Amino acid sequence: MQLRQWQLECVNRALKHFNAKHRHFLCLATPGAGKTIMAAEVAGQLLENDLIDFVLCFSPSINISQGIKSAFSKRLDCRFDGLIGAIGCSFTYQSMLSFNEDFWRLLKRNRVLVVFDEIHHCSGSSLEDANAWGEEIILNIQNQAEYSLALTGTPWRSDQAPIALSRYTDPNTQIQCDYIYGLREAVADGVCRNPKIVLIDNEKISVTDKENETKTFNSLDALFKGSSVSYQSVIKNDVAVRHTLKLATNKLNDIKLHNPNAAGLIVASSVEHATHILNILRKEFAQTAEIVTYKEQQPSLRIDAFRNGVTNWIVSVGMISEGTDIPRLQVCCHLSRVKTELYFRQILGRVLRKNKSRNQEAWLYTFAAPKLVEFANRIAEEIPEIPVVFREPIRTDVSEGRVKKPPLTSEDPHPTTVGELKFGRDYLNEPTPSHLIGLVSLEYSSPTASLSFELLGGFREKVVSTFSSPF
Repeated sequence: MQLRQWQLECVNRALKHFNAKHRHFLCLATPGAGKTIMAAEVAGQLLENDLIDFVLCFSPSINISQGIKSAFSKRLDCRFDGLIGAIGCSFTYQSMLSFNEDFWRLLKRNRVLVVFDEIHHCSGSSLEDANAWGEEIILNIQNQAEYSLALTGTPWRSDQAPIALSRYTDPNTQIQCDYIYGLREAVADGVCRNPKIVLIDNEKISVTDKENETKTFNSLDALFKGSSVSYQSVIKNDVAVRHTLKLATNKLNDIKLHNPNAAGLIVASSVEHATHILNILRKEFAQTAEIVTYKEQQPSLRIDAFRNGVTNWIVSVGMISEGTDIPRLQVCCHLSRVKTELYFRQILGRVLRKNKSRNQEAWLYTFAAPKLVEFANRIAEEIPEIPVVFREPIRTDVSEGRVKKPPLTSEDPHPTTVGELKFGRDYLNEPTPSHLIGLVSLEYSSPTASLSFELLGGFREKVVSTFSSPF
């Protein structure tokens, strides 16, 4: 396979880096640029030069792991399933926790290249600030692997912990990448699609509290700053969701005039939310749609079927937000309650990968919450200024047992809640069915909250297109 220019440059730099006796290489490349193919080429050349014996790959999910297995097997022209005769294997990070000493002894007795996809999932500069996966890297890989190659499109963590194996400047804690290929370059080179981000807002929002006092706000930003109405309540409201779906389905229909196989992704906030959106797509917008969540059996098979099929939409809860390669995706709706910059960029990355179709538009629809507006306006920055917090090392005898870690906590805290949601619907061509008004998430409702809000004004959209030419 002919490499793209950036892939060739990165491969050459990685090999030169390793030849200079450096053991770890960190590549930052925008989602959709082709990091896996680049990594497979590095592995292939190291094997051909007799510098390694085996290759191990780790990634966040089964679906990504299977994609890596396929890419490496094709480039290395051999099995990559860990069985007798294979040159390596692709695992998930979760599988690290089940490996015994016999497995890790492979790295001590052989020259092994270890590839980490989406390395930002693994934290820890030491055992004190490592998560479970980072701890395995520190204990079993960091000093045992012949070489390690880490890949990421978002080299930071929302919990501000340092990324495993990474170097940081002192004192401003800026991560040091050995190669950077940003979205601006990828768009200019024709490697990635030029994304358009649509921020949905409303011009007149009325909020009434339990004392029957009413306040009016002219935007979602003003609403969130001036009331206890939560973002969660907006993404769960059917009228707001239906407006978003109307925009997104219209856009997909336009694209499909040129690309009949084009598809869309909706990232929902919960299984119930996803199921509800699925029903709206099918019944109200006459769209073909599928759902993939942790509750489905063999979700990776569903994703594969969608990738190779003709279904218009796939609704997901965290299953396709990162690393999953579905080039026919060109429209996406970010309706998740997770509002971190890392998650935002990973969702955007699902529509960036180019294919051979005539139309190469890429659209992301979401609400104009302050943080999402901020993220949308700085997607050209490869590494946003996000602080990294290091913990002071504590003397630990590793041989006597592993350091106990506190339970993992969600980076997505429960938002404040409201009792009842009512959106204005004058903008619609048809009235909203009564059973769709005032959807409330009981999971996040509080008995002490007694608010209602109504969107009296029309919806408005702002399109952010960072890489468009001004000429």
